[in-house]
Amino acid sequence: MASGGRNPSPRRKAEGRDAAAAAMPPASRVTLNHVAEAAGVSRATASLVLRGSSLVAETTRARVQEAVSALGYVYNRGAAMLRARRSHTIGLLVTDLTNPFFAELAMGVQETLDAAGSVAFLASTGEDAARQERFLRRMREQNVDGVVLCPATGTPPALVARLREEWRLPCVQALRHVGVADGAHANAPAGALPGGDYAGADYERGIDQATEHLIRLGHRRIAMIGGALRHSATRERHAGFLAALRRHGLPGDLVLRVPLTRRDGAEAVAALLDRADAPTAAVCFNDIVAFGAMLGLESRGLRAGEGFAVIGVDDVPEAPLSRPPLTTVATHPREVGEVAARLLLRRIDDPARPRESVVLPTHLVIRGSCGAPPGGAPSGAPGRDGTLGAALEDAEPR
Repeated sequence: MASGGRNPSPRRKAEGRDAAAAAMPPASRVTLNHVAEAAGVSRATASLVLRGSSLVAETTRARVQEAVSALGYVYNRGAAMLRARRSHTIGLLVTDLTNPFFAELAMGVQETLDAAGSVAFLASTGEDAARQERFLRRMREQNVDGVVLCPATGTPPALVARLREEWRLPCVQALRHVGVADGAHANAPAGALPGGDYAGADYERGIDQATEHLIRLGHRRIAMIGGALRHSATRERHAGFLAALRRHGLPGDLVLRVPLTRRDGAEAVAALLDRADAPTAAVCFNDIVAFGAMLGLESRGLRAGEGFAVIGVDDVPEAPLSRPPLTTVATHPREVGEVAARLLLRRIDDPARPRESVVLPTHLVIRGSCGAPPGGAPSGAPGRDGTLGAALEDAEPR
């Protein structure tokens, strides 16, 4: 009896299967390229799906898996594991573990790696490029899958290229950068493009906002304390400080390049107060220096926020607990660590992917250490203006 044409005959079904099979390469010759072409994706994306990576969208994953089934492709997982040689360990090199900022950064890295089934080996270079080189070699000997690196002062620009091209070791720079990448990137800080992947904070914009806030309060003699070492984070801070002063025609001669300790912060403030043209405010390189500056003011019978304003950078956990609470530029070190770890995991999964630079926005957190100069603020200048800066949701590249 006729079926009304709704279902093809068994004979017609078999002919269709035969025609489809004839169009496919033999299973023994089906390659990953065939799978990628059939799924309409790149070879790298097809490889990510077969390795179980979480970086691929579900719709794309389904297309690749359908192509694998249709072509009869057999994934040799043992060979892939030998090629990958994954240890699920990551090297994390920072410059100063005594600074709570780096503890926050390390927490962000570790939490992200833990969720991905990896763990970090943590080392502190102490701003010693030779020690950094030794640690990198030892981590390579331990077969780490990649490194998150805050470059020590004096790191040669060629280091990142050597890690990538000679050692085949994925690397993400964090907070500082050396080397130059190909092309241009809109998020590159202070006009300098980091070599390879980078995760950091917008120091230049943050210091610009802090200095602008002091100017709006009425301060006209403003110092910057800290930054004895020459690296990208120092350049970006100084660029932001000077940019704000120049907009208002103010001098930028009060830059004290001292080590980043409380003692040096206290001694720097004492030296500033002894000047005939003493400033009424200081932007400090980080919160540690700012805490020292406040101690230096106390030793002179002064209090931060009452005649002399102090602003730090980083918003470490101690900042809101100091007396007075410290006004500071929040740089979100934990979030920077999370981004750096995600960038590294993506680089490990796909070494050929385009380079990425993610610069998180900063914002000014205004607390009690920052007030108007003696005589009060000029007419129309606000005493408090809340927090400044873009939302973190806008930080990831699109």
